[in-house]
Amino acid sequence: MYRGKKIHIFSGTANLQLTQEIAQHIDLPLGQAEVKRFSDGEISIYIGESVRGSNVFIVQPISRPANENLMELLIMMDALKRASAKSINAVLPYYGYARQDRKTRARDPITAKLVADLLTTAGANRVITMDLHAGQIQGFFNIPVDHLKSLPILANYFLEKGFSNGVVVSPDMGGVTRARELAERLQLPIAIIDKRRPEPNVAEVMNIIGDVKGKNVIMIDDIIDTAGTITLGAQALIDKGAKDVYACCTHPVLSGPALQRLADSPIKEIVVTNTIPHAVEKLDKIKVLSVAPLIGDAIIRIHEELSVSKLFD
Repeated sequence: MYRGKKIHIFSGTANLQLTQEIAQHIDLPLGQAEVKRFSDGEISIYIGESVRGSNVFIVQPISRPANENLMELLIMMDALKRASAKSINAVLPYYGYARQDRKTRARDPITAKLVADLLTTAGANRVITMDLHAGQIQGFFNIPVDHLKSLPILANYFLEKGFSNGVVVSPDMGGVTRARELAERLQLPIAIIDKRRPEPNVAEVMNIIGDVKGKNVIMIDDIIDTAGTITLGAQALIDKGAKDVYACCTHPVLSGPALQRLADSPIKEIVVTNTIPHAVEKLDKIKVLSVAPLIGDAIIRIHEELSVSKLFD
């Protein structure tokens, strides 16, 4: 479909399967790129075709191992910039280092801004990403940022399930906007879990605001990392009389004890997307939805200079 139209799509090693799905969706062959390591571990990248005058899209989530994947992305962008690509578009299904987006204590770093500066310096002309941990991260860039949302994909899944007698729950105060948008799409009320986090990756449920008794509950978050927040919240909802508890998120980081916690939790089903590759098949209650069609459509609209926001109308 788009062969020979000055568009190339390349993939790092972070999520090759997702890139292949995107390329298949838009009927475009994957660009020829080789990623190797020197004996000391340094990254070596070779671009095996001409990209002169082309719009280039590089798909690479900054997921675990985050440092390796970030450096791989930066080096590939540098190679493409020196190969005279017309524009370099960094497609980050998962924007790593986003959780440090402001100073909460003295002498804290702001890594979300640091990564934005690194991407721009390396040669990115545009960033396409999904469900940033904080929307204001878009303002850390002085280049265009297309912020895609998985909410329509998640909402359609629950609509097709015929979800009823439900309530959408935000696991914390910061996720209320996200929960409200999903609730509007499903035409359901919302509830909020008021929690206190004494330190990173440690959550303590304090109170539930809203009526969940006898209801089927959908908890929504952008990230499930160690799964402490989501599993504690699920148990609190069950204790308050909720019927069945479902959980959904865009980015299944699932580090440390996450899979075991989810397996032991009262959550009936966990719905995630494939922005991050993970061995989620080890847990039967996890359902994976693909974001490849959404990202693929966004790439084509950007290449054709069309509105990306139309994808969410």
